[in-house]
Amino acid sequence: MSGALTLARLAAAGFLFFISVFAVFKVPIGPLWKPAVVATEYGHFLVVICLAIAAFGWGDSRQTGAFALALCASVLYLTPTLRAFGAAAVVEREGKARWGDLSDANAQSSAFSLPRLFTRGPAAAPVQRHVFDAANGLELEVYGPCDGSPRPLVIAIHGGSWNSGDYTQLPAINHHLANRGYAVAAITYRLAPNHTFPKQREDVFTAIAWLKEHAAELAIDPTRIALLGRSAGGQLALLAGYVAADTAIKGVVSYYGPTDMNYAWTHPTNPRVLDTPRTLSEYLGGGPDHVPEHFNDASPRGFVSQESPPTLLIHGTRDELVFYVQTERLQARLTEEGVPHQVASLPWATHGLDANPTGPSGQISTWAIERFLANVLN
Repeated sequence: MSGALTLARLAAAGFLFFISVFAVFKVPIGPLWKPAVVATEYGHFLVVICLAIAAFGWGDSRQTGAFALALCASVLYLTPTLRAFGAAAVVEREGKARWGDLSDANAQSSAFSLPRLFTRGPAAAPVQRHVFDAANGLELEVYGPCDGSPRPLVIAIHGGSWNSGDYTQLPAINHHLANRGYAVAAITYRLAPNHTFPKQREDVFTAIAWLKEHAAELAIDPTRIALLGRSAGGQLALLAGYVAADTAIKGVVSYYGPTDMNYAWTHPTNPRVLDTPRTLSEYLGGGPDHVPEHFNDASPRGFVSQESPPTLLIHGTRDELVFYVQTERLQARLTEEGVPHQVASLPWATHGLDANPTGPSGQISTWAIERFLANVLN
């Protein structure tokens, strides 16, 4: 029996060590992307398991392997937490300089703290579901009470490579912002490959128009709107914000969204992680040789002007699916045009960094979003 337990501990330690490697290194194949998110944003929980395995192996020569693997895994799992202190300090400094600070006692006082890693996510806010485009079967969910004084509106746009996902994706930030006094509308859009660009952009505009039309019954202030999207939704949020010429859109938040479709085509990700040409072809209706206008018209970077709304970009520098350089290139254009903006750069984080609202990336991004929205919507 002791031999079986020794092997079991060695196997568990080996598995935990294997996953922990992706807290530091990029994944070589797509199926390991989500384990990498676990390693980077939930690793502080796995440290407890690793230390327990190491403790059982202390002083037992038969468990030297399990002890060493568990101890090494613990160190790797802790690296995002340790790196978060430095990143948080930069985000705080730049965020306060650009957007100011909040006196609200209910807001996060600091961008990152160790105790918060082990707290629960935001309390659930009331949610109502509505159809905003019956012809195409498109729905949205409104978070927060639909009565009382009109609230500033945040429109959340889901990710999923334009071919999957819906408005229920990663709702923690929606609940959090609703509890902070915003109306949040999480919308969906028609998906590729059955529907190609610009239908997705049109769906965002349709949702905005519907929300404005029903502002009174939903207790929404239609003159104060921010767009928030992740990944593919980040691209749509940026694009809609920059091309709409709508003075009601006061700001845009993008989590790790692509900003230049032509650059993405010529600089594809590792094909074993994501088939970039196929993904873009399905979304845009072909390659740049066949539909160059779609590649240009779907690139937010090309529409930046002095009138573009203030922008918050949140991105992990080791993102395997959407390279961080996409954010850097957009940042350069925003700087050239004098558009108020901030980049929350998270050096340990990968795609899907906001999966855990109380993890290292979740804490820092939420802090930045709170200050940004308070500045542009109030």
